[in-house]
Amino acid sequence: MNVVLDAFEATPALRFVARALGLPFKYLGYRGDPSMPPATRALTALGPAYIKFGQVLSTRPDVVGDELAVQLRVLQDKLPPFSIEEAKAEVERELGLPVDQIFSEFSEPVAAASIAQVHKAKLLESGEEVAVKVLRPGIEKAFRKDVDAFYLAARMVEVFSPGSRRLRPMEVIEHFDGVVRGELDLRLESSAASEFAANTKDDAGFQLPAIKWNHSSRRVMTLEWADGAPMGDNDAIDAAGHDRVELSGRVLQLFLNHALRDGYFHADMHQGNLKVAANGDIIAYDFGIMGYIDEYTRRVYAEILYGFIRRDYKRVAKVHFEAGYVPADKDVDEFARALRAVGEPIFGMDADRISMARLLAYLFEVTERFGMETRTELILLQRTMVVVEGVARSLNPHMNIWEVASPIVTSYITKSIGPRAVISDLTSTAMVLARFGPRLPGLVENALMAQTNPPQVDHRPRKRWYVLAAAGGAVGGVALLYLIEALF
Repeated sequence: MNVVLDAFEATPALRFVARALGLPFKYLGYRGDPSMPPATRALTALGPAYIKFGQVLSTRPDVVGDELAVQLRVLQDKLPPFSIEEAKAEVERELGLPVDQIFSEFSEPVAAASIAQVHKAKLLESGEEVAVKVLRPGIEKAFRKDVDAFYLAARMVEVFSPGSRRLRPMEVIEHFDGVVRGELDLRLESSAASEFAANTKDDAGFQLPAIKWNHSSRRVMTLEWADGAPMGDNDAIDAAGHDRVELSGRVLQLFLNHALRDGYFHADMHQGNLKVAANGDIIAYDFGIMGYIDEYTRRVYAEILYGFIRRDYKRVAKVHFEAGYVPADKDVDEFARALRAVGEPIFGMDADRISMARLLAYLFEVTERFGMETRTELILLQRTMVVVEGVARSLNPHMNIWEVASPIVTSYITKSIGPRAVISDLTSTAMVLARFGPRLPGLVENALMAQTNPPQVDHRPRKRWYVLAAAGGAVGGVALLYLIEALF
């Protein structure tokens, strides 16, 4: 599998990177589907993990440009499918019955993404139309190869770019690895869909297809068929008579509600996973990547958003310091001024005049200047916010995210930071203490004994394997530096 950025002889530096990532490096550009646009062709040739990155970029024409965004949108659900014969064989292996004993109809693939493809089918027993999602053959091995390459790249970044360690590249890849492992087990996706449906059953203008548990397993998932206009097809949405301005606001507000109210949200909300039903409801599907944030983090995130909405940058800065997102030795007033430079361009200006690329670049400079470390617990939340905003802007380029977000965030702040919230917190604390009540005397006694009889510290020199490993790592690092110098 070759990289397909263009047809040219690779430079020594590029060959070294390709070798480090486990990719063929003699030529770049001669493999891949020639019918695909260049950028799409490159990412599909690199592998499924890289396709995920391209899907995020496809939602942000304001960052990558309209032409590239359209090219990358193919990655959402129009990748080359595998054969219907392979899909049927997989269904038979997983469900334990021939396909014609489960389904009266089973179509060619109707959508194909990086991990799985979808077939439209009809249940034999009830005649109900369903969608059957089947994992790609060998996808686990392909993802494992990509993630291993990411681990190597992250380690190289940590070794050769000490200033980038605040971004925690290894922890980011570990987080991504965990997300991917969950996405490769469709039983977990079915469970996530069920929990998400329970949380959102009363949300107006939003619906989810129900899971057919009897016909789902680790590599096959069956759910209700969802009819509607693709969220990425503005012409189809207009032809169906839907209000795109209203839809753009609703999709953003739904995401914020799920994240703040429930702490559980769809973390892959690009256009390929959304439809607009005939009655105007937004339909979401593909629940392989879901995000969870605890109550404390939700409050911090809401306070930050609320501060931006109120243009109270000092408050936003203080919340960052209180949460430990910014080192305590930095100046809070200087940080507030830097945040003002990020937020002010958004107010009083049409969204289509705002350069999100420049804003994101400046925001990155701010995080670097103030030594802010990557918060792995917020990665999915931040990524999804970027994607959902991109989806909303594709429907309504003039949308202002702060104006749309204001009622949701204000409502959450009112409920979570006030007398009722204090009573709720005290009640939760009392319940925890009640559960641990029988163990409290023993815990206190153990703590007191530990203070009066501290453990003895062994001061003898330790000769362990990790000392040798550290020395070996240092020698390997020096050798690698010489290798890079020789190559470049």
